[in-house]
Amino acid sequence: MSWKKEVEEIHVRREMAEAMGGEEKVARQHARGKLDARERIRRLADDGSFREIGKIAGRGEYDDAENLENLSASNFIFGRANIDARPVVASADDFTVRGGAADAAIHRKFTQAEQMAHEMRLPLIRMIDGTGGGGSVKMIEDMGFTYVPYVPGWEHVVKNLDTVPVVALALGPTAGLGAARAVASHYSVMVKGLSQISTAGPQVVAALGETQDKESLGGSIIHTRNGVIDDEAKDEAEAFGMAKQFLSYLPSYVGADLERIENTDPADRADEHLLSIVPRDKSKAYNMRRIVQSVADAGSVFEMGRRWGRGVITAFARFDGWPVAVLASDPTFLGGSWTADTAEKAKRFTALAEQFGMPVIHLVDNPGFMIGLEAEKTATIRRGVETMNAIYKSKVPWANVINRKAYGVAGAAMSNHTRFQYRFGWPSGDWGSLPIDGGVEVAYQSELQASKNPEKKLAEIKNRLAKVTSPFRTAEHFAVEDVIDPRETRKLLCEFVNLAMR
Repeated sequence: MSWKKEVEEIHVRREMAEAMGGEEKVARQHARGKLDARERIRRLADDGSFREIGKIAGRGEYDDAENLENLSASNFIFGRANIDARPVVASADDFTVRGGAADAAIHRKFTQAEQMAHEMRLPLIRMIDGTGGGGSVKMIEDMGFTYVPYVPGWEHVVKNLDTVPVVALALGPTAGLGAARAVASHYSVMVKGLSQISTAGPQVVAALGETQDKESLGGSIIHTRNGVIDDEAKDEAEAFGMAKQFLSYLPSYVGADLERIENTDPADRADEHLLSIVPRDKSKAYNMRRIVQSVADAGSVFEMGRRWGRGVITAFARFDGWPVAVLASDPTFLGGSWTADTAEKAKRFTALAEQFGMPVIHLVDNPGFMIGLEAEKTATIRRGVETMNAIYKSKVPWANVINRKAYGVAGAAMSNHTRFQYRFGWPSGDWGSLPIDGGVEVAYQSELQASKNPEKKLAEIKNRLAKVTSPFRTAEHFAVEDVIDPRETRKLLCEFVNLAMR
């Protein structure tokens, strides 16, 4: 006697699960311009690599003879997949099944997905669409009671943030627990016009007297500019590509070796345009992103969080094939000054590099913390000091290139000064406890007042100070380790990374 009948039932149940919420609801999902959950996993994972776990979990419907008539699958799909031949845990909310609200199966499946990533040390990708496992009012009536809130499996969410790379893709209206799952990640993406994130949706917010729709309440234009979500994609395909690219720089788990790839870009390549990219006029901005792209391996730069904390650029790149975390000032935004959110962004990125053992390259043009009433209201000095503390606590190797300005406490936050300083200054370097230009009239007030030609005297003073503040004077006293030809930067940084990765 064989088990053929039962095996056939396995296949029947799997086919029912493949139907998700049924043709009508799947068609409705597609009509909104959204992929369904299973198609999302197919697009994300390497071809044929996904093995679903708990596929036939859900709610069975039976006739009077207890024979299966239909299976309403769980609205949470997860399993083992490959991304670029590397094993990961991939999960997707199925909004076509009960709109993303919790059921008897989802809590355990959600917990198991998170636990699998943690215990098997596998990167985790969450594709979130809906409340992402939260409750519903109707569910309370179905249960016949309510409970003190808790989130089953959240302890594994916390563990994963400490042990493996976690990526969250918000791929639809996401509120409550879904929003929390999106934020509890190392890298997150929203799709413009398709994704919205909110603590509570417009109907709940209406109780406060606010009239909002999902987009005005929590669209990507809000959350990719306030630091809730890292990046915005134009469509789901781009979001999948961004997730893959992010993961390509990181090890599969904390403590694993970084992966070097073959590099065809000469480590001693010298780009001529670097010699003149920084203007002599200190009031003029320049393109720091162009410098990052020039000194890194060709085509290897992946920036994250471009739309928020704009005074600093945070990016992954490769140097001679090795993955590196790059911090770089952006002089096109407030001169590169650190605002509160710029400091927060730099702190989070520093923590990410530290967690996954990535060397840091810091390209510096920092005139200081932002000043003024708004800066004081947003607690800029507190956020800045917290970032400085994070940098001082960092144990991974750091290299600094001072491209231009480095002033005050914010300038001092370029690195931990008590460690060996793998640091280079460009001839355009301009550093000190405060900018010279802004204080000349005050410091030399009496001399200027006594002069018959104050304008000429001011020019003479500034000329004297320019000679004293030359980077070469600093180098004479070994207060900066090396002043270099900007065209040497790539070669020296590749040398640093290879030494660091020994």
